[in-house]
Amino acid sequence: MWSRERGRLKPLRCGVEELRCRRREREAALRKARREQQLVSKRLLRDEALEEAEEGCVAVIFGEAEIQQFLRLAQRGTEEKEREGALVSLRRGLQRPETQQTFIRLEGSIRTLVGLLTSNRALLQLEAARCLHELSHSEQSAVVEACLPATSYLLTYLSGHSSDFIELCLYTLGNLIVESEAVRRQLLPQGIVPALAACIQSPHLTVLEALGYALSQLLQAKEAPEKIIPSVLGSTLPQHMLQLLQPGPKLNLGVAVEFAWCLHYIICSQVNNALLITQGALSTLGLLLLDLAGAVQRTEDAGLELLACPVLRGLSNLLTEAAAEAVGRQLQLRDERVVAALFILLQFLLQKQPSLLPEGLWLLNNLTANSPSFCTSLLSLDLIEPLLHLLSVSNVVSVLVLTVLCNVAEKGPAYCQRLWPGPLLSSLLDTLAFSDTEVVGQSLELLQLLFLYQPGAAQAFLQQSGLQALQRHEEVAQLQDRVHALQQIALHG
Repeated sequence: MWSRERGRLKPLRCGVEELRCRRREREAALRKARREQQLVSKRLLRDEALEEAEEGCVAVIFGEAEIQQFLRLAQRGTEEKEREGALVSLRRGLQRPETQQTFIRLEGSIRTLVGLLTSNRALLQLEAARCLHELSHSEQSAVVEACLPATSYLLTYLSGHSSDFIELCLYTLGNLIVESEAVRRQLLPQGIVPALAACIQSPHLTVLEALGYALSQLLQAKEAPEKIIPSVLGSTLPQHMLQLLQPGPKLNLGVAVEFAWCLHYIICSQVNNALLITQGALSTLGLLLLDLAGAVQRTEDAGLELLACPVLRGLSNLLTEAAAEAVGRQLQLRDERVVAALFILLQFLLQKQPSLLPEGLWLLNNLTANSPSFCTSLLSLDLIEPLLHLLSVSNVVSVLVLTVLCNVAEKGPAYCQRLWPGPLLSSLLDTLAFSDTEVVGQSLELLQLLFLYQPGAAQAFLQQSGLQALQRHEEVAQLQDRVHALQQIALHG
């Protein structure tokens, strides 16, 4: 990006555009890395009342003979309590990996358990489902894949009447999905997407939260963009998800967190974000951002940061879509409201979860990258100084803060003139003392824009010992051309 002319280093005429292109390339790489970050996990659903009743009962390791005895009693016991008790004992034993391995090796064990799952005795059916749930939580793929014969029944029971049983089936399916591609291959033709689409209309919040978990596990599969997400987008799931994310008195935090992550995974797949935007994803997430900012000011309740993360990520990624610009005006949100809400969330995250600060700054970067009006809001709300205060948090945060400031500066002289008064220069001199090459490189880009657009910036830089700050980086291969060019500009204009 730099050319030599008569022994002097000067920025090319297209230097500002090239700075922008380089930042966009770096952001594309970051977006790819963020898309590849997964939140794969399993969940164990255990009845609190049962846990209390069984308190003090240690899960023991059972051998083949004991497992066979429990299964025989469960099948042929003379009293229902005896049959149920056998499954309860088996379930406790299946909490141990050793018992799980023995169980799946035992011929006919899964077939027997599936038979009990399909029994017309509700209590036996429930305990058999709990045994399967313990198996689904295993970290051993062989144990999980042994549960394959049960998947079609678990799907069928999603249309049942017991919300507790449906919730248990959903968490079990979610655990099986995340562990095994074989399970996913079987579930797709069995109709898991239509089953989930029917289930999402449930009035029970516990069912909806469990459904969000199962769906999020399905959407994170490596084959999801090709084999799963097109079916999800072709169903009624996205519209129902967006309805469940609408701000208002009916918004439930647990449900919203699950479906915000689902929406994030669909957006990251980039299968058809234009469709999501036309269905209202951008406006829903924008309104949810404003609602979150209000909520963190009103309450100390834990958990709001869990919702903030997928909302910020989803908005950030949607704003990179061309279709977002076409419908951006439909948001009916003033730029200042969005920026003010985002800074409220940044302050909240700084106190509660600093590791999530990059999510908010990433959104601010995408808002200001191509929008003079958002840059104007940043300046008119006097938010540059609070932004500079974040430079001390971490190198990752520093790079994003400096990138946002570059977005503002590249809008031209009028913006640089409003940036220049205040602590910007001293903050830049501080960042030039960092050892992180990316932080220093971003500082150099911001200085180049200021030298280009703000008369007197180079002179002020010299007076504040800027040349000495630059000398530290003269021998760094990735920085030396820019360092030498800025030295020349500062000295000779």
